[in-house]
Amino acid sequence: METRELRYFVAVAEELHFGRAARRLGIAQPPLSRAIQRLERHLGAVLLDRTSRTVALTEAGAVLLAEGRAALDAVDAAERRTRRAAATGRPGLVLAAKAGASSELLAKLLDAYAAGPGAAPVDVTLCGPGRQERLLREGRADVALLHRPFDSTEGFDTEELSTEGQVVVLPAGHPLTVRDHVRTAEVAALPDLPLPRWPHPDGGYPPGPGPEVRDHAQLFQLVALGRTCVIAPESSRTQLHSGVVAVPVVDAPAVTTVIAWPAHSRSRAVADLVRTATGLQRVGPGDGRG
Repeated sequence: METRELRYFVAVAEELHFGRAARRLGIAQPPLSRAIQRLERHLGAVLLDRTSRTVALTEAGAVLLAEGRAALDAVDAAERRTRRAAATGRPGLVLAAKAGASSELLAKLLDAYAAGPGAAPVDVTLCGPGRQERLLREGRADVALLHRPFDSTEGFDTEELSTEGQVVVLPAGHPLTVRDHVRTAEVAALPDLPLPRWPHPDGGYPPGPGPEVRDHAQLFQLVALGRTCVIAPESSRTQLHSGVVAVPVVDAPAVTTVIAWPAHSRSRAVADLVRTATGLQRVGPGDGRG
């Protein structure tokens, strides 16, 4: 099966319209239709149910859509990694992590890895929420620190590094700060402290009353000013300053920090970095997403 055939099929499967898929691909509709027919003959399966009005995926088509996306992502990532290695002239690693998250764990990991024999250079990319997952999928990073349940680890190999609870960070003096714990429904119902809005990985902010935030320093300043509150992992306490208070949220899901890498990776440097991460004997607050 050729990557061109996969790209053609994925376009039709996502658009569910041959005309729109052809325009998206920059080709005429008749050769696109013939390419899909050839693919179906090659696989011995009907991938699309077609009528004069609609196009729908069959069960086999749904499977190929999921597998085809993963295969095309892997091909694109391999190309980017190869070009990056050619441009830099060295087989270094790019590690993606969320800015302000897992700071203590990240520092320990980099120090421990650098101290080992034959350590490759590591470039650290700090990015906004969700962006590290995308960089890893696109091949712009070789390994990433991800945080379940916020980040998807589908298609990656992973090793768990730590698990922790969550707290709500409130302005000092707020009535809830005298409590031993709160629940997520209580936090969501605070009319005076709407939850912050982080930018989408593709840019832009979701709608809502909360303030737009770009990083944790700005976020905690807005909390201190009484403009917002935020539910964050327990380890965020290490970043707090005067003017804010953290209260445990007893029904918030636990946050698990994992080190993730592409399932098809055969990089010895990635394997060594993962081995170093799993060898760090640290579990608990200070290692999770902040």
